[in-house]
Amino acid sequence: MIKGSNVALTDLSDSVGSVIVSLGWASPTGEGDADVSVLLLDTNGKVRSDDDFYFYNHPVAVDGSVQLLGKTPTADGSEDRISFDLTAVPSEIARIVVAASRYEGARFDELEDVGITLADAAGEGLLRFAVDDAGSVAAVIFGELYRRGEEWKFRAVGQGYESGLAGLAADFGVDVEDDAATGAEEALGGADGETQPDTAAGGPAEAPVRQPTLEAIPAPRRPESDSAAGPEAPASRPRTSKKKVTLPRTAKKTLAENDSWKGARLFPVSVLKSDRDREMRATSVLLAVMSQVPEFSRRLTAGFGAPAGRMETFTEVSLPHGDSPRRPDGVIRVERAGKLWTALVETKTNGNALKTEQVQAYMDIAARRGYEAVITLTNDVALEGSPLVEVKIDKRRKHKVALWHLSWAEVAYQAQMLIRHEGVGNAAHAWLLQELLHYLQHENSGCHGFQNMGPAWVPVRNGIDDETLCQGDARALEVVESWERLIRQVCLRLGGELGQKALPVQRAKRGTDAKERRIRLADQLCVNGRLQAELRIDGTPGVLAVNADLRTGKLRTSIEIPAPAQGYPLSWVKRLVRRLNEAPADLHVETLVDGETGGPRGTLERLRPEPADLLPKDSGTRITGFRLSLLKSMGSGRGNAESGFIRSVDDAVNRFYTTVVVHLDTPTTRQAPPKERTPAG
Repeated sequence: MIKGSNVALTDLSDSVGSVIVSLGWASPTGEGDADVSVLLLDTNGKVRSDDDFYFYNHPVAVDGSVQLLGKTPTADGSEDRISFDLTAVPSEIARIVVAASRYEGARFDELEDVGITLADAAGEGLLRFAVDDAGSVAAVIFGELYRRGEEWKFRAVGQGYESGLAGLAADFGVDVEDDAATGAEEALGGADGETQPDTAAGGPAEAPVRQPTLEAIPAPRRPESDSAAGPEAPASRPRTSKKKVTLPRTAKKTLAENDSWKGARLFPVSVLKSDRDREMRATSVLLAVMSQVPEFSRRLTAGFGAPAGRMETFTEVSLPHGDSPRRPDGVIRVERAGKLWTALVETKTNGNALKTEQVQAYMDIAARRGYEAVITLTNDVALEGSPLVEVKIDKRRKHKVALWHLSWAEVAYQAQMLIRHEGVGNAAHAWLLQELLHYLQHENSGCHGFQNMGPAWVPVRNGIDDETLCQGDARALEVVESWERLIRQVCLRLGGELGQKALPVQRAKRGTDAKERRIRLADQLCVNGRLQAELRIDGTPGVLAVNADLRTGKLRTSIEIPAPAQGYPLSWVKRLVRRLNEAPADLHVETLVDGETGGPRGTLERLRPEPADLLPKDSGTRITGFRLSLLKSMGSGRGNAESGFIRSVDDAVNRFYTTVVVHLDTPTTRQAPPKERTPAG
């Protein structure tokens, strides 16, 4: 589409009751990012209330009409997806504005390939609009969905907005919290998340909700006031500064007499003896929790085009298919406004792979019976441009069936985010999610995520050792794909533990598709024997790099942090060494300088008594930053055992983050510049 053009959704697809809108961009440095937001506007072009403003602190509509699904890595950047159930949008809403904003002084002209795409309920892409002239602005309105009579249309807008998220929201009638005050509160807060009153704001600050322990129930985003505790607090206003995430505290002391006592579990795993038992139990456990915890089921199914509505789930359903009936592992049915959305579910546990013939049969059954989707669920992680199974689609059929994939690691991640960081609606829901997470993480469940580098791993390692691996070898491409799956799983685990977005950085030339990028990386592996990846984690001062050298058997994890804009170099290095007081003694610290491959370097153990050793001998040399690195031995096995490669990579990233990155200065919130604040009232 071109700027200013519009199109009716029904002209593009017959299945537009729910749509997925994706906002994407690429960053040359791998660090650029933006946050999406949605505003529901009435006929006057204003929100009815602050609840019509959806962004990172308010991602889901109660009626299911809007859900921010989070970021997904793409071949050359990332995209933010939003699910819209247009059948659930209140009749008073005339327009839905879709926008994105940058933070900390960043502008959209620093990003590449900025654009918006829209897909129907079957996952079929319907349109794309490239925002080529965003300019040096802090926010952009990408497009809008609007009503014309009984149908919905889309308009390509591409309008730059200088005043950022706070200004954009305020102009559409949102009563925005003064982030200058709230940012000051958090800056004055203690290590445990407590804050002091902000007298400069002209009155007492709103007290933040403290995160309870894992065993307790996280509070809802907007708890009701307790009249017995005092006068009713004023209604909270949307805050454009991000919430501070506090990890759960240690669980309360057990009432058991000794450590041999085991707590009763809702979903026991000790009786599981075979792969078939594990598949049946895992399917039943997951679908049962989904049917009872709406906020969790919406997380898993909204991206597949499922509407918000009453959900029922079933297992071992027999469906006719030729001479022999088929029994999918599960069925999901959602009812809304008298209409049904149905998906068949096929699960695998342990290292069991999907069978193409089986998935193809389910796609055919779904097409004949008018079902909307087939969902596969395994320990494997799907990659863009590399489907786990190849199925044939009969394009002569009017009814389209979407094939979607989930990893057990993604299921565990969504459960972690809800019960450990964001909170759910009531105690029963939190307890169910906690029991589900305990089940998935148990060693006997078979739901452990990606756990095998594949049959090509050993031949490729041997070929690198004896220098017989040639460019173009298909086995090298298999290893690169397995490496990408492993890194995505590491991001899911780390993001679930931290409550922050963690995404792999994909660097590629503009226009390069995912398969071409992997072929290039496979050729590099054949030449230099290295697997490399970068992770971008919210709140960290740089990109976390992982380098696996198959020749030397060493794993290197590192991060580059920029030099401060002000002060003296000697003060910088002293402060850096002090900040790393609890980091491992074998941490390598290197000074990055202009015009040279590298500056002075040394281990933290040697630098602690002499931080000045990090300064270049030539006092006129400009220091641009510092690189911090840890080295460890790489596991050799292709599996997930203690001595395996997968476990060693996961342990290396975890050790580096928990012992090094956490000690670096990181922004606790993303704040717009003071001039962009729009105080309430």
